[in-house]
Formats: sequence, structure tokens, C-alpha cells
Amino acid sequence: MKIDMLGTGAAFVDPDRAQSGILVTLDNGTKYMFDCGAGTIHNMARANANPAEVKAIFLTHLHHDHICDFPLFAITGWMSDRPTSPIVLGPKGTQGFCTHLFEGGAFDADFRARGAYPLRQGNLAAIQPDVREVSPGLVYEDDDVRIYCDFVDHIPREISECFGVRLEAESKVIAFSGDTAPCDSMVELAKDADILFHECTFPESFIEFRSKSGVGTFAHTSPTALGQIAVDANVKKLVATHFGHFESTNQVIHKYAKHHMPVDEMGPHLMDEVVRDIRRNYNGPLQMAYDLLRIDL
Repeated sequence: MKIDMLGTGAAFVDPDRAQSGILVTLDNGTKYMFDCGAGTIHNMARANANPAEVKAIFLTHLHHDHICDFPLFAITGWMSDRPTSPIVLGPKGTQGFCTHLFEGGAFDADFRARGAYPLRQGNLAAIQPDVREVSPGLVYEDDDVRIYCDFVDHIPREISECFGVRLEAESKVIAFSGDTAPCDSMVELAKDADILFHECTFPESFIEFRSKSGVGTFAHTSPTALGQIAVDANVKKLVATHFGHFESTNQVIHKYAKHHMPVDEMGPHLMDEVVRDIRRNYNGPLQMAYDLLRIDL
């Protein structure tokens, strides 16, 4: 299989990183996607992948930076002649999110205009997602893959359930954390995985600022804690992702990040700090994700 990092950033619009998104392509060409944040569908085209070829997509939670490009994913699949409904796995609320998008929803004008063409009438299923709201355990299985999930600790569950994910295919295991603070369930999902893709949103030096900032959530995993998770789960390789713009030199990001992090300390040098702190506990293979990184497994 090959894995394309379609988006490795967090909640801000970032010229250097799209938001959360991972594409898994099996040796037989079947594709599965995890999260669909802003910029991921453009990066899918850059990775020479077609959204119409994605069999199933798992939305780990309903924060905008994990679902923002889903309408583009569905409409692009429709325009690319997807013959069937995309399978959408996600937390409670995913059905409502999808129901309010197309016919009679936010993109109703697009639906009615394009739907007037006979060719588009022939594959309306492409924008009628097969939504399956999931609970912890085995949530999807076909001839090629088994997908498991469990709750992780990010935001209050009554706002949105948040899931980590484990995919088993081709005698390989990959795990993806979504967004989470350190938790036992993620260790279990990642147990003996060939690769763990795990959020590492802020450096240690920014976390105290975040906890006192009064904005957003700081329920993320620190680099030091991430290294320990990788050790506890006995993963073969760790890929850190979902970086919270702390390394950016973009002046627009600095302006709108001023309440979220100490902007005077931002810059590329912080990635070295993150690596050093992950290495306090974990000495195995480590990669810091970037958009369009491709991993062959």
C-alpha cells in the first residue's frame, strides 16, 4: 500500500499546509481516506488521485479542519462520474452534516444546476453519501480492509464524538489518532502498528500558553507524550502530523495566531524542538509529516 499525506496542518488557513487528511491506496488500487480538511482535495489532485476512486472516508470528528473539504470531495466525485455513493464513516452528527449539504441544503443551487444535465442525473448517488455513524469497535470490513475505531479525548463528547482509527490491510496495520490528548484507547488502537500517524499540534514550549490563552482547546498531545505513546504501543514507525502552524513565518498567520500562541517565538526552528522532545521517550523510526509526503508500506 501507499499512503499520501494530503494535509498535515491544523485549524488555521496555512499556505504551507492543508488541513487534516490522509489517503491510503492499496496495491489493488482501492482507496480509503481519513479526514477531509480544507486543501486536501486539491492535494489529492496533486498526488494524482481522483476523489471518485475513494471507496470509504472516515471523519474522525466534526471540527472544520477535518471535514471542510467534504462537499468538494463529493461534488468532484459526482463530476468525475463516480457511479456509487461514497461510504462515509463518522461520529454522531455525520448524517446531519451530510444531509444539509446537497439537495435542499447549502449546495442546493449547485445540485439543481448540475443535476439538470442528463449525464449528472445518471450518477446522483455520488452526492447521496452512504453515511454510517459509528461506535467503538469494528466499524467497516470488506474484502480488502478492516477498520476499527475508539473514542479519544479531544472535546466534550456531547459536542462531537472524537475517534482514533486502526486500519488492517495487506498484512499491515496503520493507526491514526485524529485529534486527542494522550489516552489509553489510542495506545490500544496503535498496538504493534506498522505506522502510527499521530497529532502533535504544539511544541512543549507553547502548551502552557495555550492552557492559559482562553481560546480554543488544548486537548492535544505534546511531543514528549507522543513519544511515550509510540513506545507503549510498540509501533514500528511514528509519523507526527497535524502541526499547529507554530513553525510558520507567514505574517497573516502571525496576526491571527496572536491569542493562540506566542507569535514572537514561532518559526521553523521549533520543529527541531518537537523532534527532540519526541526523542526523550521514543528512539524508533520517526518522520515529521508534510503535505504530499508519500509512504510506501
